[in-house]
Amino acid sequence: MTSSASPSADVVIVGGAVMGSSAAYHLLADAGFKGRVVVIEKDPTYQLSASALSAASIRQQYSSAVNIRISLYGIQFLRTIADHLTVDGDRPEIGLREGGYLYCASEAGASILAENQALQVAEGADILFLKPDALKERFPWLNVEDLAAGTWGRSGEGWFDGWGLLQAFRKKARALGAQYVKGEVADIERDGNAVVAVRLKDGTRIPCGTLVNCAGSGGRAVAAMAGLDIPVQAKRRYVFTFSCKERVENCPLLIDTSGAYVRPEGEGHFICGASPEADLDPDWSDEDPASQEIDHSFFEEFIWPNLANRVPAFEAIKPGRAWSGPYDMSLLDHNAIIGLTGELTNFYLCNGFSGHGLQQAPAVGRGLAELIVHGGYRTLDLSELGYERVLANRPLLERNVI
Repeated sequence: MTSSASPSADVVIVGGAVMGSSAAYHLLADAGFKGRVVVIEKDPTYQLSASALSAASIRQQYSSAVNIRISLYGIQFLRTIADHLTVDGDRPEIGLREGGYLYCASEAGASILAENQALQVAEGADILFLKPDALKERFPWLNVEDLAAGTWGRSGEGWFDGWGLLQAFRKKARALGAQYVKGEVADIERDGNAVVAVRLKDGTRIPCGTLVNCAGSGGRAVAAMAGLDIPVQAKRRYVFTFSCKERVENCPLLIDTSGAYVRPEGEGHFICGASPEADLDPDWSDEDPASQEIDHSFFEEFIWPNLANRVPAFEAIKPGRAWSGPYDMSLLDHNAIIGLTGELTNFYLCNGFSGHGLQQAPAVGRGLAELIVHGGYRTLDLSELGYERVLANRPLLERNVI
């Protein structure tokens, strides 16, 4: 196909889901930025994006301060989303419900839970450390016989409409002047230690001053086009739904000691899931339907029995629909890789969110914009998540991985 040229862009963002659209919005909302932003999205329906297929939740219950701070900003953004993303009087609705996370711990895990909760409270999060009697009083439907403790987010944690957040960021970015281009990046052109253009599969060439990799499950492949190998692998995650006749009042997003999680999704309905063991963790590919298949035995043999043990009301349920989605796992430490690569002066990474992308999008989009426009972080320092730790093989370990 004959190559065609598109007008150059000051910033090209690869990937237009929640992270790419947040970055585009924050760039164009920054008074110091006067340039042109082009967002390249291979599938504008986003039907296979993590933004559309995840459980869409937010928590401060992390073991690293930077993740807690990111989420504290995130919840404030979500609470005041209309102040940021309203377009021509159209106020976005994301159905934010602050029902809290409830982490359950056996005797073996109680001390770690206590250490994490102390850090979370020190950072300003509203997290309670509860002994079994207090857990049973607050959640009478909970089996606490084998629990030593639990931590619960009294406020600031919960769930929301992830699709609504994605569309709100995208709509606002477009209203501010972002151009969205349907296409798939096939090549990245370099001149020494700088990226100078991207080329799409249809032959279109887009010169750029800065390139940002927000490609989600395709992030590793995009980085490879620029000569970089980032430790990010697209994994498959399942979300299962069910209904329960018996009332489970004030159910938070509960994480069992087994790793299985569950949360409400409307009256009497729930969604649930879990991360498989590492040696049984399947890969995901946008191009291979077989890699997107749902393993219903994972629900029947692992998730349901563990949830029914923790919440006896869940012994009698009616399973509903299920789906699978991509999970761009950071193989180094389950934390995102954000910022410049060091080798390239104008190529920014925004990859490997390991299931945290929706809740971290407000703070990370803002941080990327600050790096690009001002040359450094101005509000929240995200440098601990930089590429330097990859080069040094220095993981930022996170204890609370779901």
